[in-house]
Amino acid sequence: MKSTMAVNQPGAQKVNDWTDILGDFKGVESDLIPILLRVQEGLGYISEEAVRCISLFLKLSENQIYGVASFYPKFRFSEPGAQKIKVCMGTACHVKGGHFLSDAVAWELGISIGQASADKRFDFQRATCLGCCTLAPVVQIDDRIHARVLVTQIKEILKKRE
Repeated sequence: MKSTMAVNQPGAQKVNDWTDILGDFKGVESDLIPILLRVQEGLGYISEEAVRCISLFLKLSENQIYGVASFYPKFRFSEPGAQKIKVCMGTACHVKGGHFLSDAVAWELGISIGQASADKRFDFQRATCLGCCTLAPVVQIDDRIHARVLVTQIKEILKKRE
């Protein structure tokens, strides 16, 4: 299947057309998860256009594709923000107020978990554990860990990242 629809998104890996993604697959139903993974890797999310093209390629309904993709938390359906913010929700971070930090980040950015800010500068996620238990509670912005973060520090930390 060849589609001429360009899917290039700002900040995402460029994909010239759908043959870059679908060309290695046979077009059978068992290709769905590997195709979704490749789309997610290339675009950073599963776009509506991607679902339509996959639907045509695999001869599955768009609802079937959404049904499978929405089952797995790894897949997202909105474009991610440029800077990745993760609030750790591991045991140590949870005990030391990680959920309050999560609420503070959401409040400050005006978004919910799993969303990107309207200007696409920030992407907000919770992490099961960032492996920094002795530094709890922690917030990760891109590759940098902010340790022993207080709710009152969130606004300043985010402002420095703007």
